[in-house]
Amino acid sequence: MSKKSAHILRFKDIRRYDIPLVGGKGANLGEMINAKIPVPDGFVVTAKAYYDFLKSTSLKKKILTELQGLDYEDSKELQSAAKKIRTAILAADMPKELAEEIKEAYHKLSGENDKYVAVRSSATAEDLPEASFAGQQDTHLNVKGYKEVVKHVQKCWSSLFTARATYYRATNKFSHLQVGIAVPIQLMIQSDFSGVMFTVNPVTNNRGEVSVEAAFGLGQPVVSGELTPDQYIVNKESKKITTRQIVRQTWQFTKAGKVPVSKKYQKKQKLTNKQIVELAKIGMKLEDHYKHPQDIEWGIENKKIYIVQTRPVTTLVTKTEEEFKIDPKSKAKAILEGLSASPGVASGKVQIVGKASEINKVKEGDILVAEMTNPDYVPAMKRAAAIVTDLGGRTSHAAIVSRELGVPAVVGTTNATQILSNNEVITVDGERGKVYEKDITVEIKESEKPKIDTSKIKTATKIYLNLAEPELAFDMAQRNVDGIGLLRAEFIIANIGTHPRKFIKDGKKKEFIDKLAEGMAKFAEAFNPRPVVYRFNDFKSNEYANLKGGAEFEKEEPNPMIGFRGVSRYIKDDDVFEMEIAAIKKVRNKMGFKNLWVMMPFVRTIDELREVKKIVSANGLRRSGSFEFWMMVEIPSNVILLDEFIDEGIDGVSIGSNDLTMLTLGVDRDNERVAHVYSEMDPAVLQSLEKIATTCRRRKIRCSICGQAPSVYPKLVEMLVDWGVTSVSVSPDVIEKTREIVYEAEKKILGRGKAKKKG
Repeated sequence: MSKKSAHILRFKDIRRYDIPLVGGKGANLGEMINAKIPVPDGFVVTAKAYYDFLKSTSLKKKILTELQGLDYEDSKELQSAAKKIRTAILAADMPKELAEEIKEAYHKLSGENDKYVAVRSSATAEDLPEASFAGQQDTHLNVKGYKEVVKHVQKCWSSLFTARATYYRATNKFSHLQVGIAVPIQLMIQSDFSGVMFTVNPVTNNRGEVSVEAAFGLGQPVVSGELTPDQYIVNKESKKITTRQIVRQTWQFTKAGKVPVSKKYQKKQKLTNKQIVELAKIGMKLEDHYKHPQDIEWGIENKKIYIVQTRPVTTLVTKTEEEFKIDPKSKAKAILEGLSASPGVASGKVQIVGKASEINKVKEGDILVAEMTNPDYVPAMKRAAAIVTDLGGRTSHAAIVSRELGVPAVVGTTNATQILSNNEVITVDGERGKVYEKDITVEIKESEKPKIDTSKIKTATKIYLNLAEPELAFDMAQRNVDGIGLLRAEFIIANIGTHPRKFIKDGKKKEFIDKLAEGMAKFAEAFNPRPVVYRFNDFKSNEYANLKGGAEFEKEEPNPMIGFRGVSRYIKDDDVFEMEIAAIKKVRNKMGFKNLWVMMPFVRTIDELREVKKIVSANGLRRSGSFEFWMMVEIPSNVILLDEFIDEGIDGVSIGSNDLTMLTLGVDRDNERVAHVYSEMDPAVLQSLEKIATTCRRRKIRCSICGQAPSVYPKLVEMLVDWGVTSVSVSPDVIEKTREIVYEAEKKILGRGKAKKKG
């Protein structure tokens, strides 16, 4: 029996991508078991079992009848409808075959004697960053005996229709019948101590700290907020406890219910120092495994630690406005100049990093200085207050990641690693591309900060993200964005580190497909159901050659930028291209993330588009209502023949303003001798942008722009909105700024009576 048709799945058979089958809670329990985290064993009654239960009864009709025309804002009406649905679910007969399967799984779990278990709800849209269903359905503790387990599974199903959960789905536009529910059954831990752990300080957002909260007894009162626990802060680097806050506890929750805590222990620290540090280490292991801060529930029974649940932290506050600027009174002269790669101003101590093995030199608040960066530098880049490099342009790894992290950066300074010294204090002005001696910053006054709250405003023109680092996906999904307009394959493949053809040569195609799919899934999962537009790999030959084994498969080209890249490569290297397609199919079909779309880069001719579409279709990917096929418009031929390209069948285009500007003006923007010619505001480029946007509007397909131009030229954003672009995709550092510009531009258009319907 396949996973998809199974009614029961053991934790050991579940992975994190099984959310459509077992819900967020169930998927995480399985993932942790397989990552060797100490989790009490169990099994899951899958969402398939719930859907089959609905099919075997007349419940679907009952649910739809009760909810038809319901005023969800009328609390009495909502409560009445919800109660009727829950009563009907509890009254319906569970199929005998399913009850037998649950009985058998429970007895296998318990052994010879029935054991107490926790019966938990796990909605298939639960513990997702964009829609937290956690806590909306029921959990039942200390359930014993298979008959009771079967009864409580049905209670969990009915809890999908509490008034609270029903209202939440309605207001967040989730279909009542498409959100399923799975039920994890887990051995009970009769905790002597329990609590919650965050792998980031939840108050200060300091990622260098783990917060452990602990209380006597079972953890339910801590999670619900009935008890105030002890809090301990552990420094991740030193593994030392830096803060202890001990809270008096007069009662605890046990199997017997609420019982008093002896006066002797009421004011005592709940955990030993050793236990606190041991918990923190497990938390750090989980964070490293998931590549994202975790919110973890734990318990200790007979001195053994158990993890009973983990989910991504969804309450991180991301800095969205600058806090410092260059002191206008200081008349300091720049000691270094380069390209402005990521805006903002920061000061700190220089740490020169010569290779990836030295990144631990960079502490929180330091300035990372390097010849150039690569994916191995990302942990240090996250700690850095600013980044300075000798080499690289505005689309280099250092520049892209700095913008995603919101860290000021200056790249291409030529000799920063020679001019600067370790521990020297400098100031980096990322917006102007300058580096100064000493700290010459002053705090920006409140009156100087933007007044519009861009976290709440909506615009008809979508604001998408350009994103590359999988580790940032969950954090970025919390921002006021409508999806990812440019997911770069190159960074995922760079993290894999080996040339795709070497995988083929070594007979390891599946390994490459699995790794690529895992990278894509992190973005698709974080942003689901918002669209994630994946741009197929557009490595140039010189970049491919830098991968492990790359020299064997790449020929040196005099000008890689206009060489063997994009769709030309897919048609000739179709076996490599087909591995990418297989990875996309795995994410969409096996993992269930239908929000993943695709985009073709560097399509030189109509024939190339036609040919590559044949390959995609032959490999089982076809355009549909849930799967869109886009094309990059970044070559003058794309602009000139845009109608003909659209005739071939595409759902949208994304303007690559970087390459389009370079190829229109015949200039390399990273070449300092001619870089001054490069400008997206050149009349030739503007005419091309206008033609693209207006043609797409006339042909009723999506039109996005994903180059750096919108981040640099607010006036251009206004022009694009006026011409009819449906979305603007920008780096994370300018999300709020761009949303505000678009908002004001749309107001002007409406004022002129020229409002346009957006796709």
